[in-house]
Amino acid sequence: MQTNGHVASGSIAFHHDPWGKLVLTDALGREHVGVEPVRAFPISNPREGVAVCDAEGREVLWIDALDALPPEQLQLLEHELARRQFLPTIRRIVSVSANGEPSQWHVETDRGSTRFTLQSEEDVRPLANHRAMIFDAHGVRYLIADVRAVDAASRRVLERYL
Repeated sequence: MQTNGHVASGSIAFHHDPWGKLVLTDALGREHVGVEPVRAFPISNPREGVAVCDAEGREVLWIDALDALPPEQLQLLEHELARRQFLPTIRRIVSVSANGEPSQWHVETDRGSTRFTLQSEEDVRPLANHRAMIFDAHGVRYLIADVRAVDAASRRVLERYL
């Protein structure tokens, strides 16, 4: 494992903060809040080459092999990787409970109908090419492939957040 391009001399640890964000404590004891693990080769070699990036997208840790982690750390990181790879696409916003925060959302996705809690309007983020990403209170990501392609009622809801 490497931290910031240097070989880690101590151990690292992952845990979730009270808001459900993944936190990395690096070999020097520094905490990096809101990190995301990203597989370098998700199809050809998913057990090796994982970058852990901070909230700004900068790599703070490189893990050569997942199997080198202690079992409890491996389980937590595998859960985060699986969550990251789960990406339902919202086709329609059925309802939003309130204009305030937090709000309950009922949506139809490519995987069926679901409900989730949106903690903050900052959890609805515009992306390039008229796309948007929504992060629920548990960190599950939902994609809107083209904001222009959803129905008018869904677009009106999104306009409040984008």
